[in-house]
Amino acid sequence: MSEDDDGAARAGGPDADPRVPVLADVAQLAGVSQQTVSRVVRGSPSVARRTRERVEAAIAEIGYRPNVAARTLVTRRSHRIGVVAADTSLHGVARTLAGIQDAARTAGYAVSLVMVPDLRRSSVQEALEDLRAQYVDGAVVVVPEDSSQEAVRAADAAFPCVLAPGLDGAGVADAYWAEVAAAREATDHLLDLGHRTVHHVGGPTDWAESRARSTGWRTALVERVRVVPRPVRGDWSAASGHAAVAELPLETVTAVFVANDHMAVGVLNALAAKGLRVPDDVSVVGFDDVPEAAFYAPPLTTVHQDFAAIGRRCVRVLLGRLHDRVVEPAPLTPGLVVRASTAPPPLVRRAQPG
Repeated sequence: MSEDDDGAARAGGPDADPRVPVLADVAQLAGVSQQTVSRVVRGSPSVARRTRERVEAAIAEIGYRPNVAARTLVTRRSHRIGVVAADTSLHGVARTLAGIQDAARTAGYAVSLVMVPDLRRSSVQEALEDLRAQYVDGAVVVVPEDSSQEAVRAADAAFPCVLAPGLDGAGVADAYWAEVAAAREATDHLLDLGHRTVHHVGGPTDWAESRARSTGWRTALVERVRVVPRPVRGDWSAASGHAAVAELPLETVTAVFVANDHMAVGVLNALAAKGLRVPDDVSVVGFDDVPEAAFYAPPLTTVHQDFAAIGRRCVRVLLGRLHDRVVEPAPLTPGLVVRASTAPPPLVRRAQPG
């Protein structure tokens, strides 16, 4: 059976539906060869844009569905990738999944999603085993916690796995240092405004992203010979950000760098409850730039990340491995978005003329 043979769709018998469209019907309607239709179905980049559009229009018009089982037998590829994810309510995870779906669809791949109930290594391993049983060609793991890296390394011997933000389990160095640089920029912004030091509400210590953001914050303070306050830890939720304020020495705090926007909105709320105004009394910077950040009270200065681009990058890296190509992932460039939640500290502001 060839890859272009839709024998199952042509099968005869008294109960067969002769109107089921096959690849040859698409080729005839589009005015191209069956090989061209096959390349479009596979997501090959070698088809001209106008030809691809004509073939896709013909596929939609007659309702053609590729014989995935036949193609899998011939190519030993299912043209399906798996995704393992945990909490899709988090903005970053949800947008990363959207980017994965978009890039996979563009490349002609379907996506199978498996959710894990917790962040334990065993849960991620079980999810990867489930995906392997579904004969996916490879998997992307969007569980940015240390134990998931170990699970990816173990599974990668059986089938290709990529750990978001787009490298295999051997490391995510470029993503780590991009977040370090962004956290330094956020901290420097507050120091440049005149704050003598910057307090920090960090995320869980077993997340690489949390450690990167804390490292950038601490590095900026050390390089500028400033006091490094004891960081307070949250769990990424607004509730934990709200609770963290109780651990800050509010009599001296003038600036806070928060490791994500969800915790930052909790910080804003808690400061207001204690009678402190942002940014008049305390400046606050977040991280991630969730869609609501521009509408917080006040609008939040934060670090913007393109999570959908991270998802697309994951798919490019995975498909490169599937086809034995070296893919250089696009660099990650999170950047500071300055809004109304930051200003010079009270003493500096009072010393300014006018």
